[in-house]
Amino acid sequence: MTLSKNILVIGGAGYIGSHTVLALRNAGYTTVVYDNFSSGHRDACFGDHLVEGDLADTARLTDTLRAHDIGCVVHFAALIEAGQSVVTPLPFFENNVAGTLSLLTAMNAAGVPRLVFSSTAAVYGNNTDAPLLHEALPSAPVNPYGHSKAMVETVLETCVAAHGLQAIALRYFNASGADPEGRTGERHSPETHLIPLVIEAARGVRDSIKIYGTDYPTPDGTCIRDYIHVCDLASGHVAAVAHLLARDTAGLTPINLGTGAGQSVRQVIEAVARISGRQFSVIEDTRRAGDPATLVADASRARTLLGWQATHSDLDSIVADAWAYAEKTF
Repeated sequence: MTLSKNILVIGGAGYIGSHTVLALRNAGYTTVVYDNFSSGHRDACFGDHLVEGDLADTARLTDTLRAHDIGCVVHFAALIEAGQSVVTPLPFFENNVAGTLSLLTAMNAAGVPRLVFSSTAAVYGNNTDAPLLHEALPSAPVNPYGHSKAMVETVLETCVAAHGLQAIALRYFNASGADPEGRTGERHSPETHLIPLVIEAARGVRDSIKIYGTDYPTPDGTCIRDYIHVCDLASGHVAAVAHLLARDTAGLTPINLGTGAGQSVRQVIEAVARISGRQFSVIEDTRRAGDPATLVADASRARTLLGWQATHSDLDSIVADAWAYAEKTF
């Protein structure tokens, strides 16, 4: 049986979703964007079709899956601000967990078993015993956002035997950068990610950028993270969709999307200063509670199972694309 190449992208007008829609269309898929525009942007909606709706609207989701003969779902719609999740946890569980239950109910009703789920490296918490974080490590989230994603992965696992679910949970590391053609990029409100915050400092939008902790056991004393270009993330989703459409075996497979290398906070700041040609104020502050020194992905499973690896994620390329998008957009 030939499966439909129509892909439903939940949250397809958001940051990673919009880049993935562009990548899916470029790969020959027909895309249906489903978004309520609570955080997505209408000018970043590049799907062949648009359905405006809420993740909690199970009936609308079911109708959309049936009407567009969907072969696979890619699910991005989530609240993502980890710090805010500590202050107001309930909306994170309502949207991220209950919303996904609504989607799974609709998929089961419509007979669509294939799902690529947007998970996160936050499920690992502060597990830093291994030099690289690999998928076999136990989940140990330290905030409600991470807990909500880990809970969804547990739900997906229970749906494998019960409903024949075929799912891949893509655990992202630090999504960054922008479309090299300037069509879409990062514009969260409020912004909490390091690279766009440093760019705001370089552009004079904010007075300074803070380094939280300079005494970590790293080469320059600042935290190291695995930054991955959003276009590499998008290609990882395309590879996951292709993998699911090529098989017919129920299961849940968690897969890291990262580079296997890390960049420090100081390196990011230096890259923005170098590429922008701007000088800006950098303030050294004390450590924030719960920030591990190093978080870097073991990306070998993505290479083995999906034939995927990051190809655009050198720091200068990430910063250059993010800078060009910011200069064009803001």
